[in-house]
Amino acid sequence: MKLLAILIALFAVAAAFVARGTGDPILYVLSATSVICAITIYESRAISRYLQIFAAIFGTEVVIFGPLVLAAKLRLWPTAIASYALPISLPLTVAIFAILVYAVSFVPVVRSMTRIADRYFVTDERTTARIWPLPAFGGLERAVATAMVVFLVLLNQAEVGINIRLSFFSRDWFNAIQNHDAKAFWYQLFTVFLVWAFLYIFAAVVEYVVSSTLVIRWRRWLTGYYTERWLSNHTHYRMSLVGAATDNPDQRISEDINRFIDGGQIGYGVYSFSILLISNLTSLVSFAIILWILSANFTMPYTSIAVPGFLCWVALIYAGLGTLLTHWIGRPLVRLSFVRQRYEADFRFSLARLREYAEQVALLNGESAEKISLRQRFASIVKNYFEIVACRKRLTAFTASYGQISPFIPYIVSAPFYFAGKIELGIMTQTARAFGSVNDALTFFVSYYVYLAEFKSVLDRLNSFERGIETAETLEATPQWTPSNQEGVNVDALTVRLPDGRAIIEGANLRLATREPTLFTGPSGSGKSTFFRAIAGIWPYGEGSVQVPADARIMLLPQKPYIPIATLRAALSYPAPPDTYDDETLRTALVAANLADLVGKLDVEDVWSQTLSGGEQQRVAVARALLAKPDWLFLDEATTAMDEPMEAEIYRTIRENLPGTTVVSIGHRSSVGQFHKRRFEMHPTGTGMFTPGDMAAQAAE
Repeated sequence: MKLLAILIALFAVAAAFVARGTGDPILYVLSATSVICAITIYESRAISRYLQIFAAIFGTEVVIFGPLVLAAKLRLWPTAIASYALPISLPLTVAIFAILVYAVSFVPVVRSMTRIADRYFVTDERTTARIWPLPAFGGLERAVATAMVVFLVLLNQAEVGINIRLSFFSRDWFNAIQNHDAKAFWYQLFTVFLVWAFLYIFAAVVEYVVSSTLVIRWRRWLTGYYTERWLSNHTHYRMSLVGAATDNPDQRISEDINRFIDGGQIGYGVYSFSILLISNLTSLVSFAIILWILSANFTMPYTSIAVPGFLCWVALIYAGLGTLLTHWIGRPLVRLSFVRQRYEADFRFSLARLREYAEQVALLNGESAEKISLRQRFASIVKNYFEIVACRKRLTAFTASYGQISPFIPYIVSAPFYFAGKIELGIMTQTARAFGSVNDALTFFVSYYVYLAEFKSVLDRLNSFERGIETAETLEATPQWTPSNQEGVNVDALTVRLPDGRAIIEGANLRLATREPTLFTGPSGSGKSTFFRAIAGIWPYGEGSVQVPADARIMLLPQKPYIPIATLRAALSYPAPPDTYDDETLRTALVAANLADLVGKLDVEDVWSQTLSGGEQQRVAVARALLAKPDWLFLDEATTAMDEPMEAEIYRTIRENLPGTTVVSIGHRSSVGQFHKRRFEMHPTGTGMFTPGDMAAQAAE
């Protein structure tokens, strides 16, 4: 960017010298604009990486097109191609675009957008790509992404240029019609229109293919990025403890990322709006110049007062009023769209949860309660839906009226000149087309307000998701969970708190020795499970320290185990890959866990959490522990769904198959005590607070 800024500054100096020599005042404007452009390009080193791409494109175009314009002004342009000399508006336009890119980088909503977009364009990951028909090549992901964005911007500018050329075709074609000139009519149609129309169609197809490739690569990377952060260091678990500010993270990863990049059902995302905005700006400047020239001698209707560029001012005022009214009518849509996504996700989650707990609901005859709950949740969707309908009804009424009136304004204004014979039909139609292009560009906000509102709601959801991740990541430090050179687990001055800050375990000091089975007992709500989670290193609220043997493998089996929707082989191997264990090892673990009936179903894929009973699910978790052979196995009431004889058999299986594993359990049944040498009981130390106390040891049978 620094070198580019220097080159633009040198061009600005050259433009000033040429302006002095030719006396062209527009060149002075170009020189002054280029100076500002050089400054903003230099300062653009500190703005968003995504926006830097656009600033660099426009800055480079100033350096390329500017000297060509100066060459034409100095009569150095080849005579043979004199009709193709570049207009001075071209370098002036791209210089203004570069300045605008720098300016919008300070807008809060743009900063919020580019904060997410930039992650993809600064990654150091390597990738492979292929440009047909060339072979695949390797490189940095950000370099491939940047190259595609640059190509798409240039292609989009070329499409605008084709549209400008077609506007001149329209002028000449309608003039031929007015003049009854059949030769010119067919010449314009076959040698001008067909050529440029074919080029435009080809460019549109190429743009679609390249943009689709960019979108899916961008989505793949950003989905992986958020999934990695969400699932690293137990962040997903801590986010569930923080609160509801980041509701439905599954939706934010699966849907909101897609909507942010490509728009999804919205239709427009960050890429679409970026390219669309550039296209509108390019059309605005290009057609505004044409419109200014065409209406240079127009007068106020029914007066003789001449206003230079009259139709440009009409378009500007008309679009400005339309934009203000659109925002005033439609501003509630941002909030309503944000809320709608949450209501829809909550309703979908309730249905999925009902499917997961179908048996429990049936046993409790809870269908009536679930119907009421679902009706209430869907009622929120309906209420929100009609609020959106009411807002969009008013917005649609205005924008439709605006759209119906717009095409007639340039004809109404230019009609007196046409009927007076001062302009031809071709000029009139070209004026109308130019006015329409300028008006469409200026009314970008009007035309896409609904989509912008939807996009803003998606942007807010992703930003709140990021804040939730960042908040969860800051919870990692307490209590301190550190490896040590000692063999046992040491708990020193441990105070465990609930997410609301209230202490539930206070001043816990204990040592768990290796190969000494230990049992924790106490009343419900005394913090036993939370204490286990603090020892396992996933509970973020509290003070004190937990020291575990270095490189110790710790496994905690909760009361309700997690069993993925996969083959039984994958469910047993989880979290290891499905091919970690051979068939014989898996069968042996199933038989040991009293699940011999499942031996022949290793490759059957099912929703095992619904197929298996609670006791069977707990035994699958035990089989998983038999395979993993952890150094420390914490059982958080992990056998309560079994009857006492089965529970006793499972404990014997663990003792026989995992002789090197230290078992630490939470239990309420007296029969469990026989399998533990040591016992801690949660004693109350104050209102709602407990601490584990060492009870008399008993010999394990």
